[in-house]
Amino acid sequence: MFTNNNLSPKQLAALTALILSSLIGLSVFVLIADWKLLLAYFVACFIVIYVLVYQILEYFIYRKIKLIYKLISSTKATKREEAYQKYILPQKGIDDVRADVELWAAQKAEEIQLLQSNEAFRKEFLQNLSHEIKTPIFSIQGYLELLADGAMEDQKLGQKFVLQAQANVQRLVGLLNDVDTITNLEINKDPILKQSFIIQDIITEAVQNLSVKWLKKNIQFHYKKGSEEPIYVFADKNKIYQVVVNILSNAAKYGKIDGEIIASIYKIEGSKILVEFSDNGIGIAEEHIPRLFERFYRTDDARSREIGGTGLGLAICKHIIEAHQENMHIRSTLNVGTTVGFTLAAKG
Repeated sequence: MFTNNNLSPKQLAALTALILSSLIGLSVFVLIADWKLLLAYFVACFIVIYVLVYQILEYFIYRKIKLIYKLISSTKATKREEAYQKYILPQKGIDDVRADVELWAAQKAEEIQLLQSNEAFRKEFLQNLSHEIKTPIFSIQGYLELLADGAMEDQKLGQKFVLQAQANVQRLVGLLNDVDTITNLEINKDPILKQSFIIQDIITEAVQNLSVKWLKKNIQFHYKKGSEEPIYVFADKNKIYQVVVNILSNAAKYGKIDGEIIASIYKIEGSKILVEFSDNGIGIAEEHIPRLFERFYRTDDARSREIGGTGLGLAICKHIIEAHQENMHIRSTLNVGTTVGFTLAAKG
């Protein structure tokens, strides 16, 4: 009838009444030695004690317990929840309540830790963004001051400063565009519009549009053997094109002279397609790989700025791929090369 770990108010009241009425009944029997009187005292005492104890538990203790649950949930209860609180919660013992409160406290501690982590990330992001914006602005300001101080009189020198200022303006515009892109992806302002298309088509298009920039390094592109056959995927064509362009641009920027970029497309388990791009460039040290998808993270800050880029390319790629509910990864070995890949859904 009773369990030690989970006594309801009725059970606890009945147990208390049984013990006390038995003691009272036995005391009466010892004094009077009348079984009928013993039974009468026992029944009367049991009823009175049961009612009193139950009312005390129900109105003074378990109502407080229900209040704790309401405070924990911090929401207005629906009719279903009110029925739950009325008929189910009173069945919980003090140990159960303690366990529930401890679980709630642990969850709140995790939430607080997450908020603190997000706050630290936000501060770091704003600090990095401020630094990235100030760099081109100060450069533009410097070139304009030089032009205003008389550099315009030397046509060749003036043209050089104007071109340098223009390059920094383009860098600033690119940075702001990338920040706008990643913000829109985070708040789902720019929805994913999926369609079926051949993945090799957008790869080839991206290569053709980037090939002029690769001429100085004489970088060659080709598909891995067996990856030429057209494969349909189901994704947002424009956004995946942006991912491909960012990956290929990075491969070229950090690639070696007379290097190569190889595209591989595989059909993997289920209805997934794996797309990978491998280069034989400078590679990335292992300690940097876990942080490559962070915004503004650079393995070599000075060299990265010299080469160009906003430091947001891979972060944007990751956001786009995750918005497709897919995965992205990087493998790299220093002075050997890097492979960047992502999965997509096959044609539905």
